[in-house]
Amino acid sequence: MKLIFLGPPGAGKGTQAEIISKKLNLKKISTGDILREEMERGTELGKIAKSYMEKGELVPDEIMIKIIENNIKNLDGFILDGFPRTLNQAIELEKITKIDKVIYLNVSDDEIKKRLLNRGRLDDKPEVIENRIKIYREQTQPLIEFYKGKGVLYEINGIGTIEEITKRIEEILHER
Repeated sequence: MKLIFLGPPGAGKGTQAEIISKKLNLKKISTGDILREEMERGTELGKIAKSYMEKGELVPDEIMIKIIENNIKNLDGFILDGFPRTLNQAIELEKITKIDKVIYLNVSDDEIKKRLLNRGRLDDKPEVIENRIKIYREQTQPLIEFYKGKGVLYEINGIGTIEEITKRIEEILHER
């Protein structure tokens, strides 16, 4: 099964992708994790990514698409966490592989701000959070309509305990 977890920053995509990947034995591919690894290793890609991420901006599509293609090319199933983030990335991903289901974790802006401020990452500062939400709404929101049009989007209420949200996702994944 090839899945995408969509939602605003702090919606719980990473947490849920981790849980579901273990339950279904699927590789979880997190662009955030990949980018942080590249930055820690000080690679050229990591340096480029860092310059964007420090400002709360998205890493350019062509870089992200290459990373994703390298990570999924030999897999029968996976969960993408944090990709695609733009309509262009979604269109490019379609050229690489067919996605079975897109799980959209819907969470309000106020809840996102509260969660991100409590998370304590270095890039989770109020002004950066505001910018990330703004960019998400502008660039990622169109993906919801894109995947809805393809009949593969499943919207989940992203508020509740981790277990409650996992249960909602599992119900959708077990539908055929």
